[in-house]
Amino acid sequence: MALSIGIVGLPNVGKSTVFNALTQAQNAEVANYPFCTIQPNRAVVPVPDARLERLAEMVPHDSVTHVTLEFVDIAGLVAGASRGEGLGNKFLAQIREASAILHVVRCFDDPNVVHIRALPDPRADIEIVNLELMLADLQQLDNRMERLERQAKGDRKLAPLAETARALKEMLERGEPISAYPEQDSAGFQDLNQEMNFLSAKPVIYVANVDEAGLAEDNDYTHTVRAVAAEQGADVVKLCAKLEDEMAGMSDAERHEYLALAGVEESGLEQVIRLGYHTLGLISYFTTDSRMLRAWTIRAGWTAPQAAGVIHTDFERGFIRAEVIHVDELVRHGSEAAARHAGALRTEGKEYVVQDGDVIHFRFNV
Repeated sequence: MALSIGIVGLPNVGKSTVFNALTQAQNAEVANYPFCTIQPNRAVVPVPDARLERLAEMVPHDSVTHVTLEFVDIAGLVAGASRGEGLGNKFLAQIREASAILHVVRCFDDPNVVHIRALPDPRADIEIVNLELMLADLQQLDNRMERLERQAKGDRKLAPLAETARALKEMLERGEPISAYPEQDSAGFQDLNQEMNFLSAKPVIYVANVDEAGLAEDNDYTHTVRAVAAEQGADVVKLCAKLEDEMAGMSDAERHEYLALAGVEESGLEQVIRLGYHTLGLISYFTTDSRMLRAWTIRAGWTAPQAAGVIHTDFERGFIRAEVIHVDELVRHGSEAAARHAGALRTEGKEYVVQDGDVIHFRFNV
């Protein structure tokens, strides 16, 4: 399952620095002026997972494959971006395929870094970006509705779709994001969202970008971001992009020691991944077949055949059973052979709901 996160925010809030820090690479140009980012920056990073590392120490393997995460950094959004102001509107299409949005908010004072106003105002800054995402959705929906209304007159099956489109348009015109639409499980909404990839329907994680002093204790700006996120049911990551960027190239041990000195337990990437999985309702399971040790991402609540289908559709179609053991149980036994001898491997059928951290051998026949 491909996982991608689009990074948005006003100009000069630290988006590109956050991108470089999260991807541990200097792919994005950073400068103290608006619209430094001209072309969208993309990077794919492996998702660190200590459980996979523990498995690698005890399971014979020729290769280890982590789940990967793609970050996309676009130009800063400004008021009027949906009408072509600035450069943001040009690149909004680049994040329509993203699974979630990482919204970077400036939460520090620095007279040497220009901002759209004298001092940051996190609530107002957030509202500007969110409004532009909604207006971009409204513009796209307007273009689609004219054709959809015409098609619905000749095909009654399209009437519910047209009705859903009208309801979504009314919401956007009232200034409500599509994420607030109450019937998200309806077929009409699912069809429209799959076709149009509404920006304001995507889950959001707010990044409070603070200075080093703001890491140990929340400042007033961070409190505001947390309040806005709580109102929207969103998660918040607090990080110092400048500090994280300075750690690029360090080993994991050096990085965690450096963060510990700043009073932080997790790196920005670790926080984003943890909250990203939580926000999107994702879990990971592992396979150790054919000397290939690999992590896979699925949605929480998926059954064993659905999880098998992520590897190959034949696995789901011809599913017979799954041999399952949790990674902690496997580590406790010390090896797959010992776990099997102790009877710790369970045989599960088609109704089994895969748990985060399961190690699975699928049996199938096609």
